[in-house]
Amino acid sequence: MADLFTTALRVHQAVYEKSGGLVGHRLLFGNPTLLLRTVGRKTGKPRTSALTYARDGQSYIVTASNGGSSRPPGWLANVKAAPECEIQVGRRRIPVTARPTYPDDPDYARRWALVDKVNKGRYSQYQTMTDRPIALVVLDPRG
Repeated sequence: MADLFTTALRVHQAVYEKSGGLVGHRLLFGNPTLLLRTVGRKTGKPRTSALTYARDGQSYIVTASNGGSSRPPGWLANVKAAPECEIQVGRRRIPVTARPTYPDDPDYARRWALVDKVNKGRYSQYQTMTDRPIALVVLDPRG
C-alpha cells in the first residue's frame, strides 16, 4: 500500500510540473499543494517536492514529516543549506526564504494546528510514529 501511495504522490507531482501548475494545486485528496524548488546540498542539482501547505499571513507553512519516518525528508537539509529557494503555487512562482522551526518556537503550536487541519490530522498521526520533532518550515516571500 505504501508503494501505491508513493506512486500516486510522484504522479501528482509530475502532473503539477508538466501542466505548469494548471493542474495539481488541489489534485491529491483536495489538499492545497505547492511545489518547493530547492538545490541539493550535496549534488547542487535542482530538486522539486510537492508538499501540502497552510497559510499564515503572507507566509506558507510546510511540514517536514516524511510520513512519520525516523528520518526527515531530504528537502529539509537542502533548505537549511540554502534557504533562498522558490515555491510554485498553482501557476505562480514565488521566491522565498525558508526557515525551519521546531516545538521550542513560540509560534510552532499555532502553525502546527494550521497545517494539521489542512492535512486532516495526518501530521499529528505522523508525529506519533517518530521520536524526532517534526519541523515546520516557514516560507516567507522575498521582495
